[in-house]
Amino acid sequence: MDQAAFSFSVKPLSAHTGAEIHGIDLSRPIDETTRAGLDQAFIDHSVLAIRGQTLSAPQFLEAMKVFGDIFPQHNSRFALPECPAIHYISNQDKTEDGKVFIPGEGYHTDHSNDEVPPKATALHAVKLPNTGGDTQFVNMVEAYDALPETTKKRIGGLQAKHVYQSKYSQRKLPKLPGEKKKIETGAVLHPLVRTHPRSGRKAIYINPIRIEEIVGLSEQEALPLLDELLEHATQEKFQYRHKWHSGDVVIWDNRCLLHKANGDYPVAEVRYLYRLMLKGERPV
Repeated sequence: MDQAAFSFSVKPLSAHTGAEIHGIDLSRPIDETTRAGLDQAFIDHSVLAIRGQTLSAPQFLEAMKVFGDIFPQHNSRFALPECPAIHYISNQDKTEDGKVFIPGEGYHTDHSNDEVPPKATALHAVKLPNTGGDTQFVNMVEAYDALPETTKKRIGGLQAKHVYQSKYSQRKLPKLPGEKKKIETGAVLHPLVRTHPRSGRKAIYINPIRIEEIVGLSEQEALPLLDELLEHATQEKFQYRHKWHSGDVVIWDNRCLLHKANGDYPVAEVRYLYRLMLKGERPV
């Protein structure tokens, strides 16, 4: 039975970013009216926290199709065998050198090294530590709007080269498996300022993990500019910090946000979430 004319509540979580959704069960089919309402809430708030869900991986996959088509993630090492479009995030994994791997450390936007990056990422909290593990988001539209006009003019026509892992990145990414190895050597160009296809608003589009070059600028010019933009954007007034609740489904807009995970919890306490991404548009 469809959730016909389903009514759900939308409560803002900050003045500019994030809203929590109550009164919806994502394990059941979603009618068109509800789908349109969720989609508009997503555009309006950029981060949605849909509370109180208990979903299997296949149910999570079907539920997120309400927001768009599934984007194939780059590292199939983390794919669930029973549902490969869903990957897991876990603090129980280790990097090649044996160190504990905290997925999502450092501000970034997902898979910007793809020619057509994902518009959204969604996580479903399966198991959470007792404390810590918040996800921080930065509203890059608000950050762009607050830039001096001289800076807006300076960056307006610039393009950056995005790679799998920038040689300047402090965060080291896990190696990709054989069938995805070519991604590690690829590069794409995206504008430093992109326009959101739905809202029409401009956002700073940077990624400290992926950007290796700004076209037309020397290293001595590009790196200070990127540092300046990141320092400006990550001011607390542009941030929303999400404190996870058990059963949360959180979906965010990669086109206008940076995000990072916090590894401030005991390694012995398991943090395990399902993850998927949704297809987007070429940044313009």
